[in-house]
Amino acid sequence: MTYTLENEECLVRVNSHGAELSSFIRKDLDNLEYIWPADPAVWARHAPVLFPIVGRLPQDQYTHQGQTYTLTQHGFARDREFALVRQTAAELVLELRDDEQTRALFPFAFRLLISYRLAGHQLTIGWEVQNTGTGELLFSIGAHPAFRCPLLPGESFEDYVFDFDHPVTLERHLLQGGLLAGRTEPLLHEQTELPLTYDLFVQDALVFKHFDFTNLTLRSRRSGRSVRMRFDGFPYLGLWTKGPGAQFVCIE
Repeated sequence: MTYTLENEECLVRVNSHGAELSSFIRKDLDNLEYIWPADPAVWARHAPVLFPIVGRLPQDQYTHQGQTYTLTQHGFARDREFALVRQTAAELVLELRDDEQTRALFPFAFRLLISYRLAGHQLTIGWEVQNTGTGELLFSIGAHPAFRCPLLPGESFEDYVFDFDHPVTLERHLLQGGLLAGRTEPLLHEQTELPLTYDLFVQDALVFKHFDFTNLTLRSRRSGRSVRMRFDGFPYLGLWTKGPGAQFVCIE
C-alpha cells in the first residue's frame, strides 16, 4: 500500500511496507525527485527504518537473559507491514506492533509509530517507541534515507558536497565486516564542506560518533540544488553509498 501527502509545493509517497519513504518530489521545481528509486540492480531500498538495531551484530546474534537470538543487519522493521493509524492531507502515522514473529527475534513487547508531516517543502519524520510490556525495553532506532546524487542530468556524483553550518573536525570510525573495527581515521579539520568521491566509501560507510552539528546539506556545486537534513538528538551519524557508479548517497 502506498500513501500520499501533497501540497502546492511537494508530493510525498510512503509505503506501508516498512513505513518507508519512497518519493519526495518538488512540484514547484520541475517535478524534481529527491529520493533514490530503489533500483534492485544497485540497492533495492529507498529510506528504510532501522529498528530494533542499527548496524550489525557479530554473527548476527545476541544473548538476552541467557537465550541467544538471531537478528540480521538493521533489524526487521524495514521488512514488515505497518498498519495505518491516521492520515490527513498533511500527516501520516503508521504503526508496527510486536507479534509471534518479532518476539522470536526480539523478545520485547513494543509499539512503533512512524509519522510523516508535510509543511511547505519540509518533511518532518518522527519515531515513537512505546514499551507495551512490563520489563525494560532495549532497542536502537535510526534513519537510512537515500538521496539521488546527482539530482540533475549532466551532473556527476563528484559535483556534490556535504555542507556544514560551521567549520567541523571529524574522524571516522572504521568498519570491518560491517562491524566497528575499534580504529579511527581523521577526515576533516576545521572545514565547512566534504566533497563527495566514491573513494571516500572504499572502506564502507563513514561513521561518526562525536560531532557538534544537527544539520547537514547535500548540495550540487554546479546547479546549487540541495537537500537539507536536521537530526536533533542523534548520537551517531553515517554517510554511505553502494560503490562506484551508484547514483545516491545515504545520510544515516
